[in-house]
Amino acid sequence: MKLKPGGGDFVWMAAGAAALLAVVVVVLHFQSNPAAQLAFNARRVDLVGRMELDVASASEAEKSAVLAETDDAAKAFADQAREASGRVEQERRELEGLLAAGGSSGERELLAQFTAAFAELEHVDDDLLTLAVKNTNVKAYSLAFGPAAAALADVNVALTRLATANADLSDGKTILTLAYGAEISDLRIEALLPPHIAEESDAKMDALEARMATEDAHVTRCLHDLGALPKVGKDPALAVATARYADFSSLRTQILALSRENTNVRSLSISLNQKRKVMRVCQAALSALQQAILAEPIAGSANGSPIRPR
Repeated sequence: MKLKPGGGDFVWMAAGAAALLAVVVVVLHFQSNPAAQLAFNARRVDLVGRMELDVASASEAEKSAVLAETDDAAKAFADQAREASGRVEQERRELEGLLAAGGSSGERELLAQFTAAFAELEHVDDDLLTLAVKNTNVKAYSLAFGPAAAALADVNVALTRLATANADLSDGKTILTLAYGAEISDLRIEALLPPHIAEESDAKMDALEARMATEDAHVTRCLHDLGALPKVGKDPALAVATARYADFSSLRTQILALSRENTNVRSLSISLNQKRKVMRVCQAALSALQQAILAEPIAGSANGSPIRPR
């Protein structure tokens, strides 16, 4: 039994015929006009070159955002990276239209490979740049080497003054032992902060915090025992040391919280690992696409250049 085509079938048949006719017209035009083919190729090669440049520009801006020392700088670089990626997408769409009109199936396949890789690249960049602009590790370093270090310096100056001023008392040896014991422990805590800020592993950060807690308990005990001594408990130097150590402890809590967010460390890790792998795929696809376009045979030309008559 033969089925008669319906109205919808005629519409699809007409659309297919129109598309086929358009392709035939393009092909015949280029076959009869090598100059037009060269211009068409040059336009596509230029687009691929611009895409390569903008992909590289986005990558450089992303790296600058990851390494930026301030929030404003990180945000500015992140905006630059997103703008460059936006240009890549515009260029990709334009090239897609040109390849649909006059490219080979191999070229369209290479663009499809790039499109998939670039979509993954944008996803990676979105996560990476969101982390980079928070700058938590940079902020943690700033606190550790700034106000936290200043607070501990005040603690240790006060404890040294306390030990020196009371060295001749009958409890002088005890005072010296407690004062310098507190100094040694608080300096150990200070030395453990930078490794914590730089650390990527939660387990290792846990271990560092456990060591800090042990040293902190020793400092607290030393200060308490100094305060229990009758001739030292009301010494202004001990009051300064106690107050400034409390300031340091508060800052340490902030530093550890920022360090735990680990946004700079995580964004750098993504940049050096996931981002690099996807970038290689994007670059390889664009390079292959450019070579494929340049290798297209053109009537009346050799290696993409018109043959000059003798």
